[in-house]
Formats: sequence, C-alpha cells, structure tokens
Amino acid sequence: MSDLFHVSAAPHNRSPITTKSIMQDVLLALIPAGIFGVYNFGINALTVIVVSIAACVLTEYLYCRFMKKSATIGDYSAVVTGLLLAYNLPSNFPIWMTIVGSVFAIVIVKMLFGGLGQNFMNPALAARVFLLISFPVRMTSFAVEKLTTPNTADYIKHGFVALDGVSGATPLAALKAGESVDLWKMLIGNTGGTIGETSAIAILIGAAYLLFRKVISLRIPLTYIISLAVFVLIFGGKGFDMTFVLGHILGGGLLLGAFFMATDYVTSPITRVGQIVFGISLGLLTGLFRLQGGSAEGVSYAIIFCNLLVPLIEKVTRQTSFGKERAVREK
Repeated sequence: MSDLFHVSAAPHNRSPITTKSIMQDVLLALIPAGIFGVYNFGINALTVIVVSIAACVLTEYLYCRFMKKSATIGDYSAVVTGLLLAYNLPSNFPIWMTIVGSVFAIVIVKMLFGGLGQNFMNPALAARVFLLISFPVRMTSFAVEKLTTPNTADYIKHGFVALDGVSGATPLAALKAGESVDLWKMLIGNTGGTIGETSAIAILIGAAYLLFRKVISLRIPLTYIISLAVFVLIFGGKGFDMTFVLGHILGGGLLLGAFFMATDYVTSPITRVGQIVFGISLGLLTGLFRLQGGSAEGVSYAIIFCNLLVPLIEKVTRQTSFGKERAVREK
C-alpha cells in the first residue's frame, strides 16, 4: 500500500488554459508573418499555406478514422503544424511535395508515436528536414525574376519581392559568401527566403503576443539568440562586426525557430535550468552548422537534434524532491 499515490480531496486547482486555447494563441501570433509572406511572395505563398494546413488536418483526421481513434483535429495542433511547415517552405514549392511533407509530419513524426504530447521532435521541422533531404534543389530554390512591366496581375502572382527585383540569394547565403547584407531589408522582410522567415518585425510582433499571453517565456529564445551571437562573434572570423552578427540573428529561420518552434511544450525541457541549457545548445549548434556546415542555414537541424537531447537534459537538471535525499540516507 505504501507505493500507492494519494490524491487529496477537492477542491483542486483548475485553469482555463487548454491545448486548444494555446494553439489558437499560436495561430494568432503567426498571422503577421503569414500576411507579410503573402504580400512578399504573392498568391503562390498563400496556396502553399492553404495546402499545407489542409493536408495536415485531413491526414490527422483520416489517420484517426482508420485507426478507430477519437478525432483530434479539434485541438488545432494539426493546423499549427501545417502553418509552421508552410512558413518553412519556398513560395514556389510544388503542391505535391507540400502534401508529402504534411503527411510525413502528421503520420510519421506525430501520430505513430501516440499523437500530440508523444512526438519526440517538432513535426513541422522534422518534415522540413525530410523535404530538404528528399528534394534539396526545390527546397533551396529562392530565385525571383524581376518583372520588367509589372501590373496588378503580376503582383498578385509573384508578390512584392519580384516587383522590387530582389535577388534570389538569401541573406544568409550572402553572408556565407562574404557579401554584405541590408539589415533594414532583413528587418522589414523584403528579402529572399521561405514564406514565414523573412520579416523579423512580423515574427517579433507574434512573439510579443505569445509573451503577453504567457504562452512562452524568454528563457529559451533569449539564451538561443545570445548564444548564437556570442558564437558568431568568437568564431565568425569577422571580429566585432555587428552587421555580420545581426545578419545571422535577423536572417534565416532563427527568430521563427527561437520563438515558435524551440518553445514547443512537447519537445523542450520543462525545468528552468534545462530550458537555459537547451537554448545554449541550440545557439552553439546553429552557429556551428552555419559557419562550418555546407549549408547557410542550421536552425532546423539544431532544433530537432536538441529535441532528442531533451530527456537527458531534463534528467540532469531535474530538482530533487523535498525530503527525498534525507529519506534515501536514512534507509
């Protein structure tokens, strides 16, 4: 009988926070980046977003029906996965490849491991890495042709980036090649890249909303960004070049990953010290991948790799329960 759990009598603490409400907050926070992505890249970006969300929701619904489980699409987690996956794709990404990535995220990474709360890594980022391995050329194709005589129809289809004649190279690729970057354009988002990663301002607006709603804390994002900045300063080979450092912070998927994917409840540590260790590990790995790897980016690989380290991080940083050490010694 000594091994039984004892539960006290009511009343118990209750909270209005649910999985559904959290996912709704995340969706609201992601709207600014999505709006700018469509403005920047045109109707093609909106198509990718809609297809990705629809494929994720439909896949989860069909899986639950096929496996004779209760439908779980009402918690909006599949919608969040689809939206985050779309934000990590180029605007000209083929529809069928988008569907393949959505199915992989939901079935292979999420549902086969028991559904929401059981997945061992972020489904959207796992799908992005899967697509990078499977279709590397299409996943890194950000070419934009300048329209010589743009009109309304051209803007709707190609977005502001094409009308403005922005180069197809991403800012991170330019930094890796030793070229200069325009920090103002990176802050606004008038650059090449994936649908949801270009506008730092739009991402930060969404992050501020999540912080205001207390959906996330600053521990993981802040330690992530600071760790990357320190790593780039020390090993970047540019000395104290703040343009180079800020380029790494504003460019690529760092801000999107730091605030919206590294903070995923399921795949990040629950202990405070663990979250700091997690953030530092993310910054060091991202810096290593960006500076020494073959690709200019490294956020996706860093996050999913650190997702695998979460059980170990939590084991090392878990606090000893009050009185436990004394009880062990008395035995």
